[in-house]
Amino acid sequence: MANYKLRQFVTDRAYGCEYCMSQEKFSSQSFSLEHIFPKILGGTDDLDNLALACQGCNNFKFTKIKVIDKETNTEVFLFNPRMNSWQDHFKWNSNFTVIIALTPIGRFTVDALQLNRDNLINQRVVYHAFGVHPPSHTTQ
Repeated sequence: MANYKLRQFVTDRAYGCEYCMSQEKFSSQSFSLEHIFPKILGGTDDLDNLALACQGCNNFKFTKIKVIDKETNTEVFLFNPRMNSWQDHFKWNSNFTVIIALTPIGRFTVDALQLNRDNLINQRVVYHAFGVHPPSHTTQ
């Protein structure tokens, strides 16, 4: 698949950043095609290994894929938008500005990708005031 078609497909299936739920149309930077399993660790360009990510989430993720969860002392993988449902691992606080982790996968992802960065919380306040946040698929 040509690069522009690949990017278009990944963008079309995503609401926005598949981790923090930011919307590319409101971003000053283009989002990245992010390798869920990093290429440096053997990941591929297959559609099942690609996610749309804002620059912040992409930068914080880098090559992170798993960690030992401090609460359960078990190996936990980072949230995988191709395999995991957002609602199973996260929820919004009462005013939809903070992502709350529900599972070890959620905890690792919130911490590793810093999903509640100050600038994201500020954006969510504005997006919510204008009725464009939260994404409907995250509140069902």
